[in-house]
Amino acid sequence: MTTTETEIFNQPLAAVLAEPSKIGTEISITGKWVPRTPNGLFRKSTDSREMLREWADIHSGAKADPGILATEINHAVGADAVLVHHTFRDAAALDHYFSTTATQHMAALSNVAMPERHLVRGLDIPVAVTEAVLAKGVPATFGRLAFGYVRHAYQQPDRATAIEVTAKWTCKSRDRAALAELKHWWQRVGTDAHAIEKGLRRYEVYEVSGENALIIHETFENTKELQFHLAKGTAHKYKSEIDKIAAPECYFFRGPVSWTIRTYSKFLHLPATYSSLGSHFTRNGGSMIDGVAG
Repeated sequence: MTTTETEIFNQPLAAVLAEPSKIGTEISITGKWVPRTPNGLFRKSTDSREMLREWADIHSGAKADPGILATEINHAVGADAVLVHHTFRDAAALDHYFSTTATQHMAALSNVAMPERHLVRGLDIPVAVTEAVLAKGVPATFGRLAFGYVRHAYQQPDRATAIEVTAKWTCKSRDRAALAELKHWWQRVGTDAHAIEKGLRRYEVYEVSGENALIIHETFENTKELQFHLAKGTAHKYKSEIDKIAAPECYFFRGPVSWTIRTYSKFLHLPATYSSLGSHFTRNGGSMIDGVAG
């Protein structure tokens, strides 16, 4: 990388991306589970049915845990899988969950299902969090907030229409200069999106610990806003530059994802898992990571 390129890729953040975050000690985990034996052509496999039953039980336990601020179990569309999402009050709450509810169900769940990539996000990720998650054999990526913005004073979106997108992008090179360039292009995405994509109400970029990679999290008001983002907005505008230096490892779309979104994301060659709007619970008051109650 030349001196000029280094200067370009290390420019200061735009003001809208540099405002201090309010997520505090909260930590979220978003991930995917698949049955050990996939469905048949005309019926669900026993493992698939048992996986869904175990996650329904885990969901009930999570709702009863005061340290969990939000929990979701979303059935995948077009795939035999579930997308799960938990938001914890702090590291101690996460450790409590993994030592109680998760431990109680892990043996039965592991007999019928396998975890795929889980994305863990927070302002900071203590070592205890990393240890608690990895101890369960979950393939996890841990990201600390680097920059972003949140509109509407962190208010919750309308769950009936909002779509949450969480993804991991990994640099093709191990050179740390590649990560600086990747962050630069995602800064451009966020800066432009704040100006032209009013329906992108939350945009956050997390730097992954120990990897040349980023976790991207976006919250869209509805399908129309996400469709514009993918087809004409900042995703369309900057993807060719991002593709030169990095590749997406996973994309999780949570919410009422329409067939048009699935089609657009396939055109962009995103390794995506889509869900329907599943069972979800938010504790009174909500959270800063998922949105506070109005």
